[in-house]
Formats: sequence, C-alpha cells, structure tokens
Amino acid sequence: MVTPQTTAPEPSSATLRRWRRQLADERLEAAVYRDLAARRSGEEREILLALAEAEVRHEAHWVELLGDRAGAPVRADLRSRVLALLARRFSSVFVLAMVQSAETRGAAEIDVDATAAMAADERVHAEVMRGLAARGRARVSGTFRAAVFGANDGLVSNLALVLGVIGGGLGQRAVLLTGLSGLLAGALSMGAGEFISVRSQRELLDASAPGTGAAEALPHLDVDANELALVYRARGMSPEDAAARADAALRGWPVAPSDAAAVPEPAAGHDLVGSGVGAAVSSFVFFASGALIPVLPFLLGLSGTPAVLVSVVLVALALMLTGAVVGVLSGAPPLGRALRQLAVGAAAAGVTYLLGVLFGATAA
Repeated sequence: MVTPQTTAPEPSSATLRRWRRQLADERLEAAVYRDLAARRSGEEREILLALAEAEVRHEAHWVELLGDRAGAPVRADLRSRVLALLARRFSSVFVLAMVQSAETRGAAEIDVDATAAMAADERVHAEVMRGLAARGRARVSGTFRAAVFGANDGLVSNLALVLGVIGGGLGQRAVLLTGLSGLLAGALSMGAGEFISVRSQRELLDASAPGTGAAEALPHLDVDANELALVYRARGMSPEDAAARADAALRGWPVAPSDAAAVPEPAAGHDLVGSGVGAAVSSFVFFASGALIPVLPFLLGLSGTPAVLVSVVLVALALMLTGAVVGVLSGAPPLGRALRQLAVGAAAAGVTYLLGVLFGATAA
C-alpha cells in the first residue's frame, strides 16, 4: 500500500507579498551594513561585515520559501530605504543609532515565518548595534551635550525673557534690546561655564592618573616586603588580586615594570569628557543660534501680536527638532522626546510671561 504524500498548501497572494517584502528588507539591511563598514576600519568594520553576512543568511531563508514564485523584486519598506540612503552618505553616530532602533523594532516584530534562529539573530544584532552606537555616543558626548543643552537653553531662556518683557508692556525697541542682550549674555555665560566645567573634569582626571614615581621605584623594591600591593588596593583591587598583581610586577611576569603602577588608567576618560575649547565653542554657538530664534521676527521688522506668534511657532519647531535629535541619538522614540522638549519650553515661557504681566500690572 502506497502512502499518499501530503503537500504544503499553496501560500496565499498576501503571504507571497509578505515574503517578498521580507526578502527585500533583508537584502537592503545587508547593503546598509556593507555601506557602514565601507566607512569604517578595524574592529568596527569587521563587526559590520559579519552582520551583513548574517542578513545574507536570512535572505536565503526567504528565497527558499519563495522558490520559483519570487517574481519581480519589490521595494523594501520606507524605513529601510531611508536608512540605506543615510548609510550610503554618512557614517555618523546618528545613523548607527537609527540602525539600532530599527534592529530593536525588527527583533520585536519578527515575521511568523522566520526561523527561531533568525529571531535570535535579530535580538543579537540589536545588542551589537547598541554597542557600536554606544561607542559613537561616547566619542561625541562632551561636544554634543554642550551643543544640545546650549541650543535648548538659548531657545527657552530667550523666549521666556522676550515674553516676560512683552507681558510687562515694554515697547518694540526695549523687547529687541532685551532679546539681543539675553542672547549675548547667555552665550558668553554658557561658553565660559562649559569651558570651566570641562577643564575642571580633565584636571580631576589628571589628578587621578597614575604617576611615574612608583614605576621608577619598582626595581629597587624589596621583593618580600614592600607597599606596591597597596597601590593596587587604593585603585580598587581586592587584597588578593592586589597581592598577585604586585608579585607579578616585581618578578617581571606578566606585567612589564613600566606598566606596574598604571592600573586602572583614569586619564582614558579624557576622550569622553572632550576638550574645554570644543565644548565652550559649541555651547556659545548653539546657545546664540537658539537664542536668536525668539528675536528673529523682531529683527525682521515684525511687531506686536504677529511677532509674538511667529516667535513662539519658530521656537516650538526648534524645540521639537532638538528633542527629536536627542531621541534619535538615544534610541528613544523621536516624537516622544520632541513633545517633552516642547512641553518643558512652553511651561517655562508661559510662567515668565505671566510673571511679566503681573509685574507690569503692579508697576502700572
């Protein structure tokens, strides 16, 4: 007796379309990783090329499912196409952060016809991209922080200042002078503050960096009675690890004498802190740029209610833009961060305007 063979049901047209879209997405994701790798070198390049190879394996799964029903190539979804466009032209931390967000969404929205191995790969890819994006965030953290805070402070503080004096009933000339004075004073204050802050951080790191005295004294220490282990304990090692490290250093294995006192190396934090001049310039420029927006309508000759409305709308858009940028860089939803930034700025400006109205009425 011959057992009849069962055949898998023919996939529906909707299923075939979904498989074709998955195939297109996988191909485009592999291209994104290759484009990003082309703009990098060393370990990061190797990691990105390995991710591209994994996407090629995923591509093969959908090719196998489709067989001879693949049909004409279809376009990947809009998000993937935007990422591919950015990856071909840029290699910034913003692109890495966007790829991280895409991989995180992909891990949560895995197709029902994907294999368990593919689902696991997507979760791992999201963590790999989180690590690569974190490297980029660390490299730009000092200057980026100064830029974002400077722009946001300029927008909010100068809008609040302008609305405050408008609420107090001052005229056009006084409003413009107040806004420009606030721009200059705030930008100088922010720049000076960032310079002092970053320089102080670097000086603290320098003060914590290992000196050369211990390394120079190493050849003359008594092997059986010395305080070298206390150096390592003071830097956070356990007594046992400190003793082993000191013994290894004194006996020349596996620690070279020149490295004996260099654990850990706090000065490496300089890269994360950034330069004082860079932070100061970024803070000054971005504060001034942000603070210019509230007074721009007045500079262009507008006055009264139209000037106020244009100023408020421009600042609102700028606040949402800075919030969205922070959201993209942090891997959070850009819209949520944009609305949060807008709400904080609106609250500050509204309170200042009401205070201006109150004091203006009292003075009158």
